[in-house]
Amino acid sequence: MLKKSKLFLATLMLGFSAFGTTFAQEEATQHAEAPAAAEAHHEEKGKLNIKEIIFGHISDAYDWHVMDINEHPVSMPLPVIIYHPEKGLNMFMSSNLEHGHVAHEGYQLVTEHFIHERKEAGATEEELAALESKTGKIISLDGAAIKDFSITKNVFSMLLSVTLLLVIMLTVANKYKKNGAMKAPSGLQNAIEPLITFVRDEVAKPNLGHKYMRFMPLLLTVFFFIWINNLLGLIPSGANFTGNIAATAALSLVSFIVILFSANKHFWGHLFNPPGVPLPAKILLVVIEIISLFIKPIALTIRLFANILAGHIIILSVISMIFIFGAMNQAAGWGFAPVSIAFSIFMFCLELLVAAIQAFIFTNLTAVFIGQAVEEGHHDAHEHGIDHAHSENELVL
Repeated sequence: MLKKSKLFLATLMLGFSAFGTTFAQEEATQHAEAPAAAEAHHEEKGKLNIKEIIFGHISDAYDWHVMDINEHPVSMPLPVIIYHPEKGLNMFMSSNLEHGHVAHEGYQLVTEHFIHERKEAGATEEELAALESKTGKIISLDGAAIKDFSITKNVFSMLLSVTLLLVIMLTVANKYKKNGAMKAPSGLQNAIEPLITFVRDEVAKPNLGHKYMRFMPLLLTVFFFIWINNLLGLIPSGANFTGNIAATAALSLVSFIVILFSANKHFWGHLFNPPGVPLPAKILLVVIEIISLFIKPIALTIRLFANILAGHIIILSVISMIFIFGAMNQAAGWGFAPVSIAFSIFMFCLELLVAAIQAFIFTNLTAVFIGQAVEEGHHDAHEHGIDHAHSENELVL
């Protein structure tokens, strides 16, 4: 079971990088400004931009920003991979773009600074509007339609989580292979085995019945992958991977594909031809059922995305209250600090719980939706020798 889960994990995550780069945005601060904007910047220097701090943390970026030292960002550059229809594949480090202040090999990171430069150069309103819609993305200065396959902050975090999961699961699997399943678990086995048993007994069996083993690799992969990424997002300067709607949409798409390809004739028959329903009502019911089929992955996407994103915003907002009060009055800032820190610690502990709960909810709903697709009709159940009256006892056994 663990071996299947590991193989499924390795293949499943290969497709996520294409989704993770879709919403790439630049996180770093601006340092070099045009002469016309220098005075305005000087007036605003020292003011706390809460919006920039919060959205800088929750958004994706072409580098991994760690901290600022003396107003200079300390960050880890990441590989930029661009495909140009004429130049072909181009690869360079994001540090060559200097946070959007310079172009590199004909490529430019669109920032407010760059848009302001274009405005000063006499760009039209249409050109400025087009640039604003691409803020945080890399464009080609020759206007070509490029394809961006860069390893952004979220993609790098995803690869890090996959690496951690493979190390953990391989270690546990090798220990089972060496000692067998009958020997008392030790080390990582003590932590992983109860979780696997929990997913099997509380998620897979109740929702999938006797077919639960067929879907255990998927359910275990989804549960551990979401949970470890939720936890990595709570680390200071961590990536907000599961708070990115592209990432949650990719996970939901995987679940949706499994649902469609696992569905039996009983499911499709009740979807397109509900039995025992008058024709006028049947037409309306079919439309409703088809809509509900597509609402399922949408609900999975938004539920995980919104809960994780909201948690990050709340924690950052509460911490920022110290500096907001401090900007008004230094005594007020120091006075509110204990309250803000206490509430931040409480919210952080709550988010640790939410990280596990959201992983469980996504996995459980996936199992519920798959269970509805593979559920056998009453007639089919008797043909296969399954007695629904005793199915619960069979699961326990």
